[in-house]
Amino acid sequence: MNLEKFMRRPACEVRIGGVTIGGGHPVAVQSMTNTDTNDTAASVAQIERIDRAGGHIVRLTAQGRREGENLREIVRQLRADGCTAAVVADIHFTPEVAAVAAQYVDKVRINPGNYRNDRGQFEALIDTCRARGVALRIGVNHGSLAKRVFDRWGDTPQGMVVSAMEFLRICRAKEFDQVTVSMKSSNTRVMVAAYRLLVEAMEAEGMRYPIHLGVTEAGNGLEGRIKSAVGIGALLADGIGDTIRVSLTEAPEHEIPVAQLLVRHFADRPGVFPVRHPERYSPTEYRRRSRVAVPVVHDEPHDGFRILEARSGNPTAELRAAILDLEPADAPVMVACRYDEKDLETLAVKAAADLGPLLLDGLADGIRIDAPGHTDRELHDIELMILQAARVRFSRTEYIACPSCGRTLYDIEKTLAGIKARTSHLKNLRIGVMGCIVNGPGEMADADYGYVGAGPGRITLYKGREVVERDIPQEEALDRLVELIKRNGEWTEPDAGPRGAARA
Repeated sequence: MNLEKFMRRPACEVRIGGVTIGGGHPVAVQSMTNTDTNDTAASVAQIERIDRAGGHIVRLTAQGRREGENLREIVRQLRADGCTAAVVADIHFTPEVAAVAAQYVDKVRINPGNYRNDRGQFEALIDTCRARGVALRIGVNHGSLAKRVFDRWGDTPQGMVVSAMEFLRICRAKEFDQVTVSMKSSNTRVMVAAYRLLVEAMEAEGMRYPIHLGVTEAGNGLEGRIKSAVGIGALLADGIGDTIRVSLTEAPEHEIPVAQLLVRHFADRPGVFPVRHPERYSPTEYRRRSRVAVPVVHDEPHDGFRILEARSGNPTAELRAAILDLEPADAPVMVACRYDEKDLETLAVKAAADLGPLLLDGLADGIRIDAPGHTDRELHDIELMILQAARVRFSRTEYIACPSCGRTLYDIEKTLAGIKARTSHLKNLRIGVMGCIVNGPGEMADADYGYVGAGPGRITLYKGREVVERDIPQEEALDRLVELIKRNGEWTEPDAGPRGAARA
């Protein structure tokens, strides 16, 4: 990582069907279907929509042998339609399904936390992939580390790196370089630290595998886009990332324009910004630089703050250098940047990607977005969302909502909308809304409450990590969630006033 200027991390080339990543190629955009993988027509139609939108790498879940076998028919139909999108199989738990899927797709993604490898299954999968020209992704999830890793490291960024490196070393030992790696979490601070630590670990061992970026369970709407932009933007600003996915609880093709916007935004980051005190910055360990307890937005009191305004095409590096050179070193700082964007979503994504990393790293204490044509209220709300996405101030309900896939057992978009309608007035609560149990309980470990698909039309409710009500009818689940919040004394009626001070 170069603190003074933008430099993309060098990576070896990996071919995923007709798409090549790494090796200086542009950052590629991808998505994942939310159809039943056994429904060939629906899956093909959705892949083609994603491809037309500009997402040329598309992943499908293959949770069982039947789904793995049906990938052959999906790929056959896509090619018959003239669709050249690279097809990726997402594997959980069953090495045998990975071997099946590798016969038909362009890449196989495995989760080291769920993938048993005590009988050489991964080595055998590498051999199959090599023979067919299929790429691999080692996809680590914060919420599903292997028990032996979790018992030693906990659900930490360091544990995620240990998990990834174990499998990457096997790839290197077998001289297989068609592999990518990801370190996903719904917690942007954990996600960014994990990727940065991974890069350090790979560089120490001479590895140059391409990296796939994503914030899991980012949610939907403007909040989901901002959360993704903060996490992905922090890493793209570091020069890390060869392919990205913006995970939204919406139709998958809606993810593509947001990802494309981020790729364009970081395509050119000009300027050199000398840093005299690099020792003041710790990219892999969160430390508050100043004594400001709760960061502020532009229309809140900020007496005594230094106002640092970006004027270059690389706001993140410019402002970071200015902050690190301050005297005294702990002087409170509000970072500011002007945008001429007319579209509110574009403005929010760019500002989150530029300014969010400075908050995420504990460097900034306040944020000011200057954007003529937008109301003060709109800017105030975007600034608060960026603070929340950077995990430095929580001022509204946070929804840890998965984007859904073929494993999802209910209409998660409709359900999330219903949960938001009933609970969005609550302050400082985190509610997980997860499609299934594969990653659900682990990925929403930070949530105060959880709503997880347990079977067709059945829901399990959580308080923290504990199951409170199991296998209840979906039509009763929202009311029961509200009752659970009430029983724990964390409910206020709408318009009843603030629930409490924002938590940092």
